[in-house]
Formats: sequence, C-alpha cells, structure tokens
Amino acid sequence: MSKSPATPAGPTTGDPLVVRTVAVDPASVDDLLARLPDDRPVSWLRNGEGLVGWGVAAQVRTSGSTRFSEADKWWAELVARAEVEDAVDEPGTGLVAFGSFAFADAPGDSVLVVPSVVLGRRGAVAWCTTVTPAGEPVPGPADVLAADVAAPAAPRDVQFADGALNGDQWMSAVADAVTRIQRGDLEKVVLARDLLATAAEPVDVRWPLARLAEQYPTCWTFHVDGFFGATPEMLLRRERGLVTSRVLAGTIRRTGDDERDLALAATLARSSKDLEEHEYAVRSVADALEPHCSSMNVPEAPFVLHLPNVMHLATDVNGVVHDAGTVSSLQLAESLHPSAAVGGTPTGPATALLAELERMDRARYAGPVGWMDASGDGEWGIGLRSAGVEGRVVRLFAGCGIVADSDPEAELAESQAKFVPVRDSLG
Repeated sequence: MSKSPATPAGPTTGDPLVVRTVAVDPASVDDLLARLPDDRPVSWLRNGEGLVGWGVAAQVRTSGSTRFSEADKWWAELVARAEVEDAVDEPGTGLVAFGSFAFADAPGDSVLVVPSVVLGRRGAVAWCTTVTPAGEPVPGPADVLAADVAAPAAPRDVQFADGALNGDQWMSAVADAVTRIQRGDLEKVVLARDLLATAAEPVDVRWPLARLAEQYPTCWTFHVDGFFGATPEMLLRRERGLVTSRVLAGTIRRTGDDERDLALAATLARSSKDLEEHEYAVRSVADALEPHCSSMNVPEAPFVLHLPNVMHLATDVNGVVHDAGTVSSLQLAESLHPSAAVGGTPTGPATALLAELERMDRARYAGPVGWMDASGDGEWGIGLRSAGVEGRVVRLFAGCGIVADSDPEAELAESQAKFVPVRDSLG
C-alpha cells in the first residue's frame, strides 16, 4: 500500500486560527452561489441551503493509503489550537473544512481546506464565518456581504471528445466484466468512463455550479479544489450522534413523459438485476457502519428516487453512533469507501479490476467529498455526476454497476444519461 506524507499549507504550527461565526439576515444570503467570488470557491448546497466559502486560511494535501488518516490528524491538531467564537451553534458553523478525496490509493491527490470566509443557511438561520490567523484584522459580516461579486461568464465554444475509451471500447469492457462475473470471479463491478470538454477560455466553475443547483435542487451541489458536480448520493451525514447514509444502485433513464416514467419506475422496483445490484450496495454500507453504531435501521426494500434525468433505487441506512467522541465523520467516510455502489463486490477483486478495464485514472470521481466541523460532525457525499476542471478542460465522469445479466448497450445508454447533468451545465 502506498503512503505519502501530508503536505500542509497555511498555519499548522505557531499562531492559531481565529474563527468568528455571527448570525446574518437570511434575506442577505437567499442565493448563496451569487455571493461566491472567484477566489478558490467551495460549495455544498441542497435545495438552496448549505455552505459556500472562499479564500484559503489553511489546507492540507494528502495521497496514498493514509490520505484519510493524515487529513483527519491535521484537522484535529488545527481544531485543538483554534480560537472559536460561535454565536449560532448550528451544523456548519464555527471552524469548518471542505474536503475532496481520491478514489484510489494511487494515483490520486486529496485535499482538506479551510476557507477564509464561509456563508451558510439552514432553514430560517443564516450565518457568516471568518477565519484569520491570530493577530490579523478580522473582517466583519457587513464588509463580507457588501463586497461586489462579478457574475461568472458562460463557457464559450465547448467541444466534447471521448476520454480514455470510446463507446464501443467501453461496451467491450462491460462485456469482459460480465464474462468474469458469470464465471464466478466476482459478483459486481462498477465501471466508469470519462468524457472531455474543452472550452475556448478557462472555465469559471461558478457557472456550472449555478446551473446544477438550479436543475438538480435535491442533489448536493459541490465544489472543492477543481472537483465539482451535483451528487444524488450521501455517503454519510453525522449530526449530533446520528448517522445516515443514502445508498443508490440501480438506474433507469427518464423519458420526460410522466405516465411512461411512472411505469418505468415500477419496472425498476421489480427488476431482479437492479435489486441484486442494490442489495450488494446496501449490504456493504450496513456492514461498514455496524461497528460504529449502537443501533441501526436498514429498510427491507428500496424506494425509487426521481431525478430530472434518471431514476434510482434508493435506501436510507440510519444509525445511532456510539463512538462520536473518538471517530470523526471523515473516519466514518473512510470506513465506507469504496462501497459496492461505486466499486463492486467483493471490494478487493472488484476494485483491482477497475484500472485494467477502465484504462483511466478516476482521480476524485466517486471519492468522498463534503465538509466537517470542529466536533467531527459533517456531510460527505460520493463524488458522482461530477467533473474535474483545470483551465479550459473539463473531464466528466459516469459509472454503471455491472452484474451477471448486464447488457453492454443498455449500460452505455445509462452512462450517457449520467453525463447529462454536468454536460448540460457547461452550455
């Protein structure tokens, strides 16, 4: 297993961070993304609520098999030294870090970053958090909210091209996977593919974020360090002793006709192939959470989650955490990653097969992405319906669960449906 030392930036020794959270008028942050400047922006939003931030007060980059533990250790040390005044005391207030982690031990680059400013909204409560090194001036919320924010420009002349594999090559990889599953090598593998989008000028990530938040409000719209998307899948939320994980596995594309889509939803709910795939994913999450919970609720049957472009079989796994004092939400995320929903079953043989069949680096696709506060509570999604942006190039990702009776053409169509959210957001 590879191991690389953490690479910190910002104050990790010496002067502590000074953190101030104050309440603000919710009307002043009714559109959080509109408040976000082009200064290392981060976001985590659903139904218009959540967190946005900008600037960098501190950050750490990690890689290898210890990427989660190194980041968690850095965070615990930073929290222990911080001077925090939190007048709001809600999830997401006080000292908060945003993180995005590589799918695989290698290659891969992961990051945990503390923004200089965070704006948040939850129900009727809104707040502003500032983070500065000790001894430096602390900006007031009025100054933060009074700042002019230039609107992002739309990407120009976007051209799309195949990534590592074209459609025919990827269908061959699916057929290969099906053969291996049928002969008993494994039960399920999740195969991903990429698509490249190139614009005439560097892409301002705030543009696709706004489109994703508008078109997919029930998903979690995220951006951390060049990795963005709108994920429908919550790897885990831990809040005041309770943990929840939303498992998605089993997908069917929507037609746009309500009656037809209702019929398709019923077909999905009865599909033995999709139910089998879903059962593997739920079982892997429940098994990973069980050691940390004093009690758990695992529903016997999934429900159908309706999104604008697809429908998924979904199950919400809930538990009461008994080790919140010693195990952070990031550590829980590590114990869940990779679940059967993004890797396969059994985990070892399935993930070992990915590089061979996909022939690409997943980077942070399908890795944990989200935020964590000083208590260790937080929300970590799975980086799905996502892309990495670097300058003019955006690399989109999509993946499909392959089981014994998967059809390569149907899986290709499903992957194309999963590209739609990010692809459309660049238009």
